[in-house]
Amino acid sequence: MASTLNRWVARLLWAAPALLFFLSVDQALVAVDLRETLHAGTPAVAEVVHYERTDRAEVMYGYVDLRVPLADGTVLTQEKMSLPHALMHEVEGKTTLPVRVLPGADQPIVIASIAATQWKMAALQSAMSFGAFLVFFAGVFWWNRHLRRQGDPGMAPAATPALA
Repeated sequence: MASTLNRWVARLLWAAPALLFFLSVDQALVAVDLRETLHAGTPAVAEVVHYERTDRAEVMYGYVDLRVPLADGTVLTQEKMSLPHALMHEVEGKTTLPVRVLPGADQPIVIASIAATQWKMAALQSAMSFGAFLVFFAGVFWWNRHLRRQGDPGMAPAATPALA
């Protein structure tokens, strides 16, 4: 019974590398979207509607709400745009910000002064997630292979120590 349960648990462990792989792909796509908007977007000036920063020890985050009037008269809004904690000082206290706008993109508005750093951070997070994926994949592969070939080591009889 325990051996069958351990095999099921070993097979369920495949969820960890799968999750890390999808996280890696997602962060890579975010990096590409941020970079595309930075390089292909049109320059504009955004009005800072709301800025929030929390510096509690257990939770550090910040976000900004932006309103961007475009040259054609349309207005784009971005609510709760997350900011990396290390880059929040670039935005704090400002009422307007230079932005790059690419309507219709997955990341339609990026703050010009921090976008290059943001897309590089997303790319690095993607690389770290992919590295963790490789480590977890190797470990889960090895454990499942071990169980299949040699059985559950917890079910092996205990060796008795030799008396001197």
